[in-house]
Amino acid sequence: MTADTIIKELDLKVHPEGGYYRETYRSTGALELSGYEGIRSFSTGIYYLLLQGKISAFHKIKQDEMWHFYKGSSLELHIISPDGSYQKVIVGNQLNYGEVPQFVVHGGDYFAARVCSGGHYSLAGCTVAPGFDFKDFVMPSRSELIQQFPKHEAIIRELTHS
Repeated sequence: MTADTIIKELDLKVHPEGGYYRETYRSTGALELSGYEGIRSFSTGIYYLLLQGKISAFHKIKQDEMWHFYKGSSLELHIISPDGSYQKVIVGNQLNYGEVPQFVVHGGDYFAARVCSGGHYSLAGCTVAPGFDFKDFVMPSRSELIQQFPKHEAIIRELTHS
């Protein structure tokens, strides 16, 4: 199955950070939380597809986001926490190579993604709790991130849009 077929069959749309997505779940239950503008669903879920050579640029949200690997090539997640620590995690199904089929990015951490070398695409799912809202989405410029995390300049340059 090709990425174009998956994009068509799952009715995916272009995501602002890069890649393609479609929301597949939004809980009917909702709550009001301090630190959030407005009401949030308990949880949301999306399909997310990323093509080789493209990136999901560094961004952050307030909520925890669980990534689930579905199909295609493994996916690199690059994470910079507010204290400046960096972590790279491979989300995939090759457990014997240290990959994990699920991984949680903690709310407030900056993260970016790309398809592992040699792959064509990655199809994943993302579950966010409390539910995702674009009001909680922050995608700073390359220069802002480098200023905040200068020791990670190289990976920031690779995984941000100019």
